[in-house]
Amino acid sequence: MANALVLGGTGWLGQHLVRALLDDGHTVSCLARGTSGSIPDGARLVRADRRAAGAYDDVRGRWDLVVELSSDPALVAGALDALADDVAHWTFVSTVSVYAEDDQPDADESAALVEPADLSQYADAKVAAEQASVARLGDRLLVVRPGLIVGPGDPSDRFGYWPARLDQSGPALVPTTADRFAQVIDVRDLAWWIARTRTAGTVNAVGDPVPLAEVFRTDAAATGFDGEVVALEDDVLLAHGVQYWAGPRSLPLWLPHAASGFARRSNRAFRELGGTTRPLAATVEDVLVDERARGVTRARRSGLSRHDEAAVLTSR
Repeated sequence: MANALVLGGTGWLGQHLVRALLDDGHTVSCLARGTSGSIPDGARLVRADRRAAGAYDDVRGRWDLVVELSSDPALVAGALDALADDVAHWTFVSTVSVYAEDDQPDADESAALVEPADLSQYADAKVAAEQASVARLGDRLLVVRPGLIVGPGDPSDRFGYWPARLDQSGPALVPTTADRFAQVIDVRDLAWWIARTRTAGTVNAVGDPVPLAEVFRTDAAATGFDGEVVALEDDVLLAHGVQYWAGPRSLPLWLPHAASGFARRSNRAFRELGGTTRPLAATVEDVLVDERARGVTRARRSGLSRHDEAAVLTSR
């Protein structure tokens, strides 16, 4: 049984990670302000602002495992200064967005990274945090680079947009799918793997690439959608102000053809280290239940409103 400290633990992934550690029989503490959510029953919450003096005073001492979730290099550096000397194993959760190029399918962990020139940028900040962690921890560090994390409760709406959209009447606007893929990992599978992995090195924690057309078919099968699907080319969508990938007025999961490798990263190391992923259909079914509970027509962080979708469809 490990004595584990999660730096965070009140957000979406953090909560799943804490549950996975508890389910494995570990003693779990979370250092967080406690403003982004609660922690699962059975864990200890240590409330602290990590930017404040003395933030780590109540968690100093020997830890079997520390998991760092932050993307802020200053917070990462502060935690390393306070805790690294007394930790047996440290896991830093990074992202596949750290890679400099997205045009090479099956690229592995050795691919070149972005230069961390602008730490206000997510990828740059994660690279800087990785570098600081490697310098301080050496062979006590695992750097986990997840791809698109999906599952029930996802606050980003990037994956849930589609089952929610196809749970409503058509016609439904989609991007063209030829030579396009999605590569996701269910938050529960990611949490399970992080909780149980004590190796050193860097691992892309990603699922298998799935053709984007298959994702849409799986969503339609789960929802029973039988309306018209209208696929438009990139230039038409962009001309109507539709954005790639995520965020307001976007079609989630839609990537430029020049980024064909982003959703086709190698997961060989992840599989060799025991990484498993549930079937896509199982995740979609669970996400659909969650989307229906939260409201399929609610305002979203990613996707097109029905009004904006209709406007594109009628003016194409």
